[in-house]
Amino acid sequence: MDREGPEPRKGMPSPRLDEAEFKRRFRAQFQDRAFDGLERELGRIADAAWDAYDNSRKSPRTRKAGPGFADPDYELSLEWIAAREAVQEAQRRHEQKDGRPRILLVNASARSEHTCPGEMSKSFRLVEIARQVFASGGAEVQLLDLSRLASEYGRNIHPCKACFSTAAALCHWPCSCYPNYSLGQTQDWMNEIYPMWVAAHGIMIVTPVNWYQVSSPLKLMMDRLVCADGGNPDPTRTHGKDAKAAKAIELAGWDYPRHLAGRLFAVVAHGDTEGAENVARTLFDWLSSMHLEPAGHGAELDRYIGYWQPYATSHAELDADTAVQDEVRFAARVLVEAVHAKRAGRLPAGPELAAPREK
Repeated sequence: MDREGPEPRKGMPSPRLDEAEFKRRFRAQFQDRAFDGLERELGRIADAAWDAYDNSRKSPRTRKAGPGFADPDYELSLEWIAAREAVQEAQRRHEQKDGRPRILLVNASARSEHTCPGEMSKSFRLVEIARQVFASGGAEVQLLDLSRLASEYGRNIHPCKACFSTAAALCHWPCSCYPNYSLGQTQDWMNEIYPMWVAAHGIMIVTPVNWYQVSSPLKLMMDRLVCADGGNPDPTRTHGKDAKAAKAIELAGWDYPRHLAGRLFAVVAHGDTEGAENVARTLFDWLSSMHLEPAGHGAELDRYIGYWQPYATSHAELDADTAVQDEVRFAARVLVEAVHAKRAGRLPAGPELAAPREK
């Protein structure tokens, strides 16, 4: 490569911890009394954790990349290799012409009866309504229930580190930022979520409005899907996370691969006071910008359930609001019919398909 990348800008204060503070934080997670008799063992584990942290062993288990990569001798994380293989297999499934169409159905609410809220979410109920429509429409449905981030042990979506904003090539597809064992950033769910998106022919997202925005779990997933839109499928080209090398690659010309292009989508946003229209529009714009395609009129839905009514009776409000239930069913039918039509080669083209429903 002839052109050198600009020097990455530096100057932020270091986040590094000394040994005492690291071990204090590490030990703080073992508060249950069941650990009281394990002081010696925990001390040895803390010593090992400190060694991993002090030596920045982000990916302790690797192997040579092998054929098909720009640098076959580069050591790649075993987790990343497994994630790549899962994504490739999902893409093969997506491209198969036979079999039932696949719908990814996303419950974006963090609320669950299995943790502090003590009650299921209305989003989950709307998802169940949509799932029945997809099943009756002959689709294979995969539910991605993001509420499990808050209710299930070992479920995390760590935040996007914005590698793409340093240089497009530095953002790897699938994401290689996690797991980071030296920083304790483990059990990241996204390596399982990426293949769900890739395999799908259609995606429906159902989200509540949280402070005029999408829910926290949904935003975490959205940010981590940046690698699906222009991400670099070969980390050996950037020698892992070499920012200067990535800048040079981008400036030499980046082809911006759209890894999820052509999948159809529908969105449902519901609120109780305000913001539903903006959230639905945000999701529509985000998915469209990644070159996914709107399923058609009626597949972008924003509604209020129990408008300015007590939260305590919000499920009763949904029970009574049969119009919202019917509109969710209609949005699901629009999506599954569009998926069938596209796979059969008879999907309408042009602005009629792309336009959202009239407000």
